[in-house]
Amino acid sequence: MPRLLIVHHTASPALHAMFDAVMSGATDGRIQGVEVVTRAALAATAPDVLGADAYLLGTPANLGYVSGALKHFFDQIYYPCLEETTLRPYGLYLHGNEDTTGAVKAVESITTGLRWRRAHDPVTVLGRPTPADLEACWELGAALAAGLTLGA
Repeated sequence: MPRLLIVHHTASPALHAMFDAVMSGATDGRIQGVEVVTRAALAATAPDVLGADAYLLGTPANLGYVSGALKHFFDQIYYPCLEETTLRPYGLYLHGNEDTTGAVKAVESITTGLRWRRAHDPVTVLGRPTPADLEACWELGAALAAGLTLGA
């Protein structure tokens, strides 16, 4: 069964709402045959990444960059997973109070190095998530999970 790994740093109420929406989409009952696994960014390991078929990453944009927790995740898994995870799909959701541009660029740079492929446009939210923002998060989770059923 294909596995979607959601790695997140959910440090604020806004990110909790976004994470809940992503999870709701990824685990929608209409999507069958996909295992969804979640790991906090500080707890996710190389075996988690190697055992997954796609990745969904969630982070705050702190001072124009990803959270230290997500950066730590990438630092821990980069070399152990570099050759084995080439071309695996990923998605990204971010929350910022002012700007998410630098954080998006950072994730794109790291995932380019890993040779992962972006399967969906990033969902970026500034300030309090609106219903439309949460719907976009739901769609992101559903798209990544449903995409795994196409290759099964």
